[in-house]
Amino acid sequence: MRVLFFGSGAFGVPSLSALLDRHEVVAVVSQPDRKAGRGSRLTPTPIATFIEDISPSIPIYKPEKLNTEPIRSEIRSIDADIWVVIAYGQKLGQKLLDGRFAVNLHASVLPRWRGAAPINAAILAGDEATGTSVIALAEEMDAGEIFATSTRPIAPDLTAGDLHDLLADDGIAPLLETIEQYESDSLQPITQDPALVTLAPKLTKADGVLDFSHRAEQCRNRIHGLNPWPGVTVLLDDHPIKLLRSQAIEGQGQETPGTIVDAEAGLVRCGSGLLRLTEVQPAGKKAMAWSSFVRGRDIQSGQRFEGR
Repeated sequence: MRVLFFGSGAFGVPSLSALLDRHEVVAVVSQPDRKAGRGSRLTPTPIATFIEDISPSIPIYKPEKLNTEPIRSEIRSIDADIWVVIAYGQKLGQKLLDGRFAVNLHASVLPRWRGAAPINAAILAGDEATGTSVIALAEEMDAGEIFATSTRPIAPDLTAGDLHDLLADDGIAPLLETIEQYESDSLQPITQDPALVTLAPKLTKADGVLDFSHRAEQCRNRIHGLNPWPGVTVLLDDHPIKLLRSQAIEGQGQETPGTIVDAEAGLVRCGSGLLRLTEVQPAGKKAMAWSSFVRGRDIQSGQRFEGR
């Protein structure tokens, strides 16, 4: 089938690659190049970079505002059977969508975790499983009918970055299944149950805090759920340290939450249980194992982390 692809983030790259192999991608629409890095150089989105490298002959559009004329008319004039939208970054308005069959790949099993940060939200909430959903575009965000899904367990050692990459690959199968069913006129959409809706709002830097008085599992989920962005940053002797990976283990004690119980092992007291820090990033340094961090530093049991 002839596919018009809308996407910007890296989450859509595996699906776009699969579409290139099995269908005809007639054009790609992505966000404009943005300044990035220390030199503030204009940098294409991951989708734009991928398509320009792999299939430079495919037209790519980078409108600042998709739903304004003459951009809207230009996009609608593209001859495509189906529109696929994955992590694009702009809402497709009704005038643009009118008369078009458009689907979106979303990184949760809807209606759980509608919104901008479903992967983070699933880990933060301690969900045991998540997945992807292919849905129809609707006026209300992520509220369209569901065409196909995938599911996977959330292992306790997964960060949001890890899960992002796994779900990006998982989304290929339900997307291709949806296109195949559309082509054969055999779609069986399922309406979302409003009573089961949960929301995953956009994260901000202010979310990168940790309260050690919570259970160790909650602290671990917060560290992993906010890795790589915005990241959880705490203070040790007024020095900021980003916590990247950890393990929750059982262990009773009377220490104040945030106290380092075993400096060498990276054990920190929580409100309930212990948090074993396994990977950290000091300010201005690269990420490193906790064992490397404590080596050569005067860190003692009894010192206390402060949340930020």
